[in-house]
Amino acid sequence: MTKRKNLSWGRFNDVEVKIQSLNWRNQNLPISEEKQLPYGNGRSYGDSCLNDQGSMIDGKKLNRFISFDRQNGLLKVEAGVMLSDILALTVPNGWFLPATPGTKFVTVGGAIANDVHGKNHHVTGTFGCNITQFELLRSDGQRLLCSPTENKDYFSASIGGLGLTGMITWAELKLKRIQSPYIDCESIKYNSLNEFMSLSEESAAQYEYTVAWVDCLATGDQLGKGHFIRGNHTGSIITGKQPSLSQSNLSVPFSFPNGVLNGLTVNMFNTLYFNRQFARTKEFVSHYDPFFYPLDSILDWNRIYGSKGFFQYQCVVPKNDQAMREIMHSIADAKMGSFLTVLKEFGDVESPGMLSFPRKGMTFALDFPNQGPRTLALLERLDDIVKEAKGAVYPAKDARMSAESFQQYYPNWKAFSEYIDPHFSSSFWRRVTAPI
Repeated sequence: MTKRKNLSWGRFNDVEVKIQSLNWRNQNLPISEEKQLPYGNGRSYGDSCLNDQGSMIDGKKLNRFISFDRQNGLLKVEAGVMLSDILALTVPNGWFLPATPGTKFVTVGGAIANDVHGKNHHVTGTFGCNITQFELLRSDGQRLLCSPTENKDYFSASIGGLGLTGMITWAELKLKRIQSPYIDCESIKYNSLNEFMSLSEESAAQYEYTVAWVDCLATGDQLGKGHFIRGNHTGSIITGKQPSLSQSNLSVPFSFPNGVLNGLTVNMFNTLYFNRQFARTKEFVSHYDPFFYPLDSILDWNRIYGSKGFFQYQCVVPKNDQAMREIMHSIADAKMGSFLTVLKEFGDVESPGMLSFPRKGMTFALDFPNQGPRTLALLERLDDIVKEAKGAVYPAKDARMSAESFQQYYPNWKAFSEYIDPHFSSSFWRRVTAPI
């Protein structure tokens, strides 16, 4: 085995693994004495994509397009195809991803395994809600065609199943029709959590995409203040030369010194960012790329957190401002806020996956530089609030939640475990299913 570093986006998990690959979808899985786990592009933040002391099956060579029904928007691709590749093909043909996370540099297999979501959950649900079928390759060579009607138990277990049920070799998804690559946007500067909740409720019926950036160090009457952004795909065809997908020329070439991102620098950034918009409301038109993927324009941006890496924390709690207030107060009191802070509301579109994270309520996501016990103590405090509110923490973003917390967040984990491939495992799964 070889010791590997930075195989997940949080950049602090060192693992010893055997890296194998699957080159063709008609191949069986590579033979391994160790437990296996599929691996996409490593954009999970913690250890859900890692398998310390085991084997990881690199699926990025499964990157071929199989079919594209341009009339009906049905796309069939191998599981290693990146969302960026799909956009490059489909947007010029008038189609868009039905749900997309904040980065386009994830594989289709990874998007299904983590049942990713986006700014329009209240309209289209998760990525898995828009999957029509996929093939699941098991370690015994069995190939299961999974859909809402065929092998539907494995369909449900594999969506949000963290790669544990087998290896998805290909998938078919239903795309969304668009008329141009532009988004009609409105940014509203608001001053409190109550104001956010009013804006979110008022926007849900008229806007497909809603999200807010939050100054997580604000306190008192300004707790939860930020910028609320809402938008729709442009309804009219824009003539003239269509803009191409942006290609980043920027990169963070080395890890920043540890400690550069601290309470002082984050507070300075948040103050400047909040005041960058003088008027309360700003209307503008944006190409989809910076609207959905602002951080993709800076390659290796995770290096700004230093060599110790960072934790991302994303939770969902019922739409009850008390729990969210407690979470925000705890972060502000600890003076450990983040400048990458996202607040949005999930709708009531039910996710198909047994372990899917999204559920109706408010979801809050932010990054914390790894400061050791101090950071872990804050995250434990946040977990307590989330558990009390009967919410959940997102496995794709997690690197440290306890088995007790996970099993409360996902009470059907035992039922799910019946569908795990007997030769598959992960660092995350062993951690969160350890005896309490």
